[in-house]
Order: sequence, then C-alpha cells, then structure tokens
Amino acid sequence: MIKFSIVLPCYNEAENLNDLVRDFSKLITDEVEIIFVNNGSSDNTAEMLTKLLEGKRNLKLIHIEKNIGYGHGIITGLKSAIGEWVGWTHADLQTEPADVFKAIEIIKTTDDKKMFIKGNRLGRKFSERIFSRGLEFLVRIILKIKMTEINAQPKIFNRSLLDKFLNPPEHWGLDLYAYYVALNNGFTVKEIDVYFPERKHGNSKWNTGFISKILFSLKFLKYCNYLRKQRNVNNKS
Repeated sequence: MIKFSIVLPCYNEAENLNDLVRDFSKLITDEVEIIFVNNGSSDNTAEMLTKLLEGKRNLKLIHIEKNIGYGHGIITGLKSAIGEWVGWTHADLQTEPADVFKAIEIIKTTDDKKMFIKGNRLGRKFSERIFSRGLEFLVRIILKIKMTEINAQPKIFNRSLLDKFLNPPEHWGLDLYAYYVALNNGFTVKEIDVYFPERKHGNSKWNTGFISKILFSLKFLKYCNYLRKQRNVNNKS
C-alpha cells in the first residue's frame, strides 16, 4: 500500500536520468511511489524517462507538454499522488535519492501528522551560504517569521497540508510557499542534513552568475511581499 508519494520535476535533465532512475530503483519499497514529471523539457528527457521507467515498480511518469514553471510541474505531480505523505525533491542529483528515504524513516517513528520535513544543505560554497542567509534575513523582516534553508529539499509533509494550498505558485516560489503555509498552520519543522554537492551533469536553470542571483533575489522578495499582502487581506476578511 502506497503511503508516501514523492514528485521529481525533471526539466532538461537527460544527463542525470540514468543515475537518478537507477538510484531510486534500488531504494524503492512497496509503500513509496516516485512520480517523475517531464516538465516540458526541450531535450530528450521525455524519451529517456519513458524508456527508463518502463516496467519499474512504483516509479511513475507524467508528461507536461509545455514548461510553465517549476511549481506547476510539482503541483501537477502532487495531483496524481495517492500517498498519505507527499513531497518533492530535486532531479539534478544535488540532493541524494537516499535523503528522501531518510526523511521517510523519521516519519515512520511518529504519529505527528503536523510534521514538515525539509533538508538542511551541507557542503555548499561559502558565497552560496551567505546568499541564502541574506535572503532568510529579509524574509524574516517582510513576513515576520523565521525560515531557514528555504529552498532545501527534500520537502515531505502530510497531505492534509495540501488543503491549505489555496493559491500555490507555478514558479520557483513553491518551496517558500509550502514552508510558509506549514508554519502558519502550526506544523513542526524537522530538518535533516543533506549533502549538497556541485551538479554532476548539466547546468543550473537559474544560477548562472552574479547577475542571475540579483535578479532572483528581487523576484524572491517581490513574492514575499505578495504573500504578506495576501495574509493581511485574509486577516481582514
């Protein structure tokens, strides 16, 4: 019986798929399903996933024809999830597949349905850590709430939290949104250490240099302001 459903949004990840599918195939159990989402890739990700996942136990595939955004791919995968616990992780192998099962083992030891498990990234460059800490500081000022390692994965939580996802973003902001909604609904955050190495293959879809970091920061803070305004509207209604 499937108890855990994990979504992997795959956008132009053809170079990583052999290792990714191999590693999850070794770890998969009867109570876990892994939902691979071909998120509108323009390389041969779709063809490779179709071939690699054929006949694989509890490794499922969803195709999205056009890439709308990171969040859209994950939300689409979550809609097909059947597990009591759901979540997502990277498809670029910067988070080990084994980390998903580390989180699952923690869930098995508790009856707490209001647990939100997320990664705590180790092994990152000093500049990357400083960048993240700076954003976390600004998030705390804007949203009046403490959040750490906001974009770290995996993220796994009880599917009851999905009922609180009133307007989840279709873009990169889904990690922030899910974390924020969990905290605002009294979920306890449990962090697990995950090693976060350099990508083995391919390139980051957004982190291409200093300018890209600045642009991402501006978009990130703009979305934080949007969440703050929505909260204020909801509090008045």
